[in-house]
Amino acid sequence: MDLADVGSPEALVRLILQAEPDLPIPVPIEDLCRQLDIAAIQDLETDGFEGGLITDAERSAGIILVKNTMEVRRRFTIAHELGHFLMPSHVPDQAGRFLCKSSDLRRTSAREGDRRERMEVEANRFASLILMPAPALRQAMRGCTEPSLQHIPTLARQFNVSREAMARTYAHYHDEPIAIVVTHDGKVLRHYKKLSFPFVTCRNNAPVPAGSLYHRGPHERGIASDFAVCLPENWIEVRRGERAPVLYEQVYPQREGFGLLLLHLELPDEEEEAEDREMEESWRVGFKAKRR
Repeated sequence: MDLADVGSPEALVRLILQAEPDLPIPVPIEDLCRQLDIAAIQDLETDGFEGGLITDAERSAGIILVKNTMEVRRRFTIAHELGHFLMPSHVPDQAGRFLCKSSDLRRTSAREGDRRERMEVEANRFASLILMPAPALRQAMRGCTEPSLQHIPTLARQFNVSREAMARTYAHYHDEPIAIVVTHDGKVLRHYKKLSFPFVTCRNNAPVPAGSLYHRGPHERGIASDFAVCLPENWIEVRRGERAPVLYEQVYPQREGFGLLLLHLELPDEEEEAEDREMEESWRVGFKAKRR
């Protein structure tokens, strides 16, 4: 493959899928690495790092280093390092050597002007896109018309990725306006949302809002709760004078205090909005007439 003009993870994955249209699911990432000039995948024994890449200036070959950990995390790390190897614009801090921390593999945004953070974000996008190819994922999600956290473990097993990696992708690809919040011991760790979902006001490392369904347990581990209506103000900004949207919550407890929380925004019906505006206008007109 000619990668000289590849400028984004999306373009790179499209090129790979064109060359490998029958790529099986789950994606055999180690076999794919060998096809793409990775000479070896070796255990990483450097403390504080999840993965690494050793290569030459020409990227003629590479060696991926990966921490010996759970298979789903190992697969994502390998895909992340493959992204570094294949993207021509990725230049390591040390000559011929990338080293990536666990925080690098969770990064979804970069500060303006920070080249290293931008490379980590792009490597993560590549890893998500190649392990959960859009055509296969859309096919798998055909039965997921209504959003539910119960879909996450099923899809995660199908693609052999972590539940959090699938939650991030699920939030992006689902047709409904949703956000998925990752929690641990009563705190918000991070969240992933569809672009059409409003800004989430609850900050990372802040407590889960007191009025959340999260606190109305007990919830059974490994089972998605029923949906419940919540106060939108718990999670999103509601401007004064505007009609508050209807927001639903669902909770999915996991092991060791971790969990997922799904926010589903119900957009107001256009006819209902028109009726509300008409009613509001009629009251306003009547009030003015009475004053005269």
